[in-house]
Formats: sequence, structure tokens, C-alpha cells
Amino acid sequence: MKKFEITDDIEIIKELLDINTTELSTQIGIDPSTIYRWKKDEESISRANLEALYNFAFNKGIRLNKIKEQLFREECKKGNVILFHGAKTYIDGDLSIEKSKDTNDFGKGFYSGESLEQSAMFVSNYPNSSLYIAEFDKNNLKGVQLGVNRDWMLMIAYFRNRLNEYSKHPIIKELLSRLEGVDYIVAPIADNRMFEIIDSFIDGEITDIQCQHCLSATNLGNQYVFVTQKALSQVKILRHCYLCEAEKQSYISVRYEDSRVSNDKVKIARKQYRGQGKYIEEILE
Repeated sequence: MKKFEITDDIEIIKELLDINTTELSTQIGIDPSTIYRWKKDEESISRANLEALYNFAFNKGIRLNKIKEQLFREECKKGNVILFHGAKTYIDGDLSIEKSKDTNDFGKGFYSGESLEQSAMFVSNYPNSSLYIAEFDKNNLKGVQLGVNRDWMLMIAYFRNRLNEYSKHPIIKELLSRLEGVDYIVAPIADNRMFEIIDSFIDGEITDIQCQHCLSATNLGNQYVFVTQKALSQVKILRHCYLCEAEKQSYISVRYEDSRVSNDKVKIARKQYRGQGKYIEEILE
């Protein structure tokens, strides 16, 4: 699944800039014959040339991955969902649940997001990261959707091994029972900042109400977690997208600004909802 379908991207670039292959090759500093070779054997393209091509397009204002997203959304079958998966490198072989960690948000599963930007943002610090666009067919599957609330907070804490001493508690058992027989889970994305907030709740520093409002302030959108191979078999990879350095830096900049704003919101939420709600020991007494 390493193929980027570069030939299609080259045609888009040429069309939008109204240039031919020779003009394109001149502007990115390679021989025209090299581009023709790429059309015959995409795997022969070097990392340096990939960077040259995609950085050139991005710096010219061409958002190839957003264009692909919009086209796939328009073509998406009714009832299906377009999703995005950021990879530190690339997907090796078939999609699999077993390659994931037990300590992810909901344990083992294949994780994808509803937002291209968020999915790309999470892997933009890795040098060889890339992005996948997929279409998910929900037919004949059992799913569950969660929101930013106490149940979701406790589930995240449980799967992150922060509630081991309460694993037999009736509340935890009841929450886990909701996931029995489920093929996929739709839930808010949790990043490192959210884990820190949840840790503050688990450590008894803030109440559940404070925690919930702090987490709402850092809301990153929803993710789809495929927890059965049956669900994963209904996920079709549509395109493997290259992430050039210029594009990754743009996501990192946005994330930095969003993080700064959300940190301010968290401070206000902690103060505004102080004294409201219950502490962890009161909930799991």
C-alpha cells in the first residue's frame, strides 16, 4: 500500500498551473525523462524527488490532498463514511487489528479519523509519515457512539491502564458491557493533552464535571475505532496520500495555535466549574 498514484497528481498539478511536463520538470529541477519514467514505474521515484514534486505543488497553493478528499466525499455512497488514517510510515500488508497496541484509547483496533487535518496532524512530526483516505460501509455492523462525558472518560482511563484497581467495579463492568459484540466505536479523539486532563481526574485533582468541560475545550473531533475484522473488511482504502514537509509544517503550526487556545480554555473551565461534580473516589467508592 505504498503507491501514491503520482501520475494522477502530476496531471492535476499541470492542469491547475497550466503547464506541460517539460515546464513542470524545469520548475522542480529534474529532467523531463524522469517524470516519464515515473509513469512507468512509480516505485523508482526517490524520496528527494517526491519532496521536490509535492513541496512545489503545496507552495504553489495546490492542496492535492484536500482536492482528493472533496472528490471522494462527492463520490461516497449514501450511508458510507469517508475517513482518514495517519501512518508513521505506511500500511504494510492488509488492514489488521492485531498490529495495534492494547493500551490505545479502546484497546486493539484500527483507528481512523473524520478529519483529514487532524489525522495528518498526529503524524506530521514523523519524517516518513503519510496519509490514507478510506471509505467505510456501515451496513450489517453494530456500532456504538460516545460523546465527551464521564463514561467516555472512564473508558479511556480504563484502556490506558489507569483504573486497574477498579477493574471489577460494577460501574466499570457496566461500561465495558456496552462494548460487547460491537464492531466499531465512534468516539472523540484523545490526544496527549486530553490524557493529562483525564489523569488529573483519575488522580483526584479535578471533578468529573471539571474534567468534562476541560476535555470539551480541547475537542479534536471524532475517530472511528474498528475492533472486529468484520468491520475492518468493510473499510476500503481509496488513496495513499503523500505528506510533504511544507504540508506537515502547516498542520504543526495550526496544532500549536489550537493547543495554545485550548490550554487557555482549560484554565477557564477548571476555575469556572470548580466544586461542581464528583471526584473519582466518590464515583468509584
